[in-house]
Amino acid sequence: MSNEKDQGVEQALPLTTHLEELRKVLIRVFAIVIIVFCFVYWKSYIFMDFVTAPIVPIMPEDSSMAILKLTEGFFTELKLSALVAVFFSMPFIFYQLWKFIAPGLYAQEKKYVFSFVVMSSLLFFLGASFAYYVVFPFGFKFFLGYAEGYVTANLSIQWYLSFVTRLIMAFGLVFEMPVFVLFLSKMGIVSAEMMRKHRRYAYFGIVVFSAVLTPPDVFTQLMMSGPMILLYEFSVIVAKIFGRKREINEEDVYE
Repeated sequence: MSNEKDQGVEQALPLTTHLEELRKVLIRVFAIVIIVFCFVYWKSYIFMDFVTAPIVPIMPEDSSMAILKLTEGFFTELKLSALVAVFFSMPFIFYQLWKFIAPGLYAQEKKYVFSFVVMSSLLFFLGASFAYYVVFPFGFKFFLGYAEGYVTANLSIQWYLSFVTRLIMAFGLVFEMPVFVLFLSKMGIVSAEMMRKHRRYAYFGIVVFSAVLTPPDVFTQLMMSGPMILLYEFSVIVAKIFGRKREINEEDVYE
């Protein structure tokens, strides 16, 4: 018991304490999202222009973005503001997540809070940027290629927003894979050897996961599953580096 205290591991807390701490975390996250939402909603037209920027220049001449229901424009603006607020609040959300799990970590692991927040935020924004600047231009141009002749593309602004934000958030979360594997490897749940051994099953799971998150077309699924496979291989390296000490200790025990 004394060794655990020396290493910075806190004593086991009852479930009610964990639930109370989780409630406080959720309240803090909700509060910061509401604050950011107020500012974003005030300037919502800027973000609406930003979200529609990838598709408007490549739309056919007779095509347009349409409001199909009376309240669609209002609720679309609210939804966009809420999602943008969550997007910009992600560094704070990652910090609160770290604080929530910190009591179960050793003292030498708690000092990585800044690195965790920075890396998690960068990977999330990198994934979202990949969707916006790489996937959208190619994907939209491919799909709008069917709007020719007597076929015109009149897109619902609400549907378009849901489509775009779902992919942005999905790519942002998918790019968190190395951080997730880092934690699992530090906890000894996964190892580089395990990930290499089950690589084929992981690839299959990635394809299925991409098919669930993306629209039912091969192009978008490949644009997600491709980076995920690369991230998986990068995560193997992460597990090898940060899980090496634990693996060596296990080998020493068996010897």
